[in-house]
Amino acid sequence: MKFNLNEAIEILERTPQSLENLLVGLSVVWLDANEGEGTWNPTEIIAHLIEAERFNWVPRLEFILQEGENNAFPAFDRFSHLNQSTERTIEKLLLDFKTIRSQNIMKLKEIIDPALDLDKTGFHPAFGVVKIKELIATWAVHDLTHISQIVRVMAKHYQSEVGPWQEYLGILK
Repeated sequence: MKFNLNEAIEILERTPQSLENLLVGLSVVWLDANEGEGTWNPTEIIAHLIEAERFNWVPRLEFILQEGENNAFPAFDRFSHLNQSTERTIEKLLLDFKTIRSQNIMKLKEIIDPALDLDKTGFHPAFGVVKIKELIATWAVHDLTHISQIVRVMAKHYQSEVGPWQEYLGILK
C-alpha cells in the first residue's frame, strides 16, 4: 500500500474515540492490568500517547520542515509518562488525549502539503535520514500498536479463566 496522508489521518482521528469507547466506565482492575513488571497498563499507555502528542509527532514534523537533515531532532523519552502523577482519571486522560490530538491533526493539515512535503527528510538520532511520510505513517501505526497492546493486556487478565478455550484465543499466545 502506498502512503496516503488522508488514510493516515483517518486512523489518527479515530483513535481517541476508539479508546474512549473501550476504556471509559471500566473497573479499575481492567485499567490497572499489565503483563508483568516493566509493562504498561491501559492508563499508562494513554499517558504515553499524550506525551507523544506533546513532544514527538508534530514537533518532529516542524523540526524536519525547519532543519531538514542539518540537525538530528531531539530525542523523545518514551518513558517520561511514568514519572508523572497518576492522579488523573482515565476520563481526564482521554479528554486530554482527544484535545491535543485534535489540535495536532489541525496543525498537521496546516503545515504539510501532500504534494510538496511528504518526501522531505530529517535526521533521526537513531535511524538516520527519515521522510515526513514515514514519520506520519509511524504515527498512525503507533496508535494501532498501542490499541493492540491495550486489548492484549486486557485479554491476558482473563488468560487462565478461559480454561481450555485458551488454545483458540490467539491474543493469549
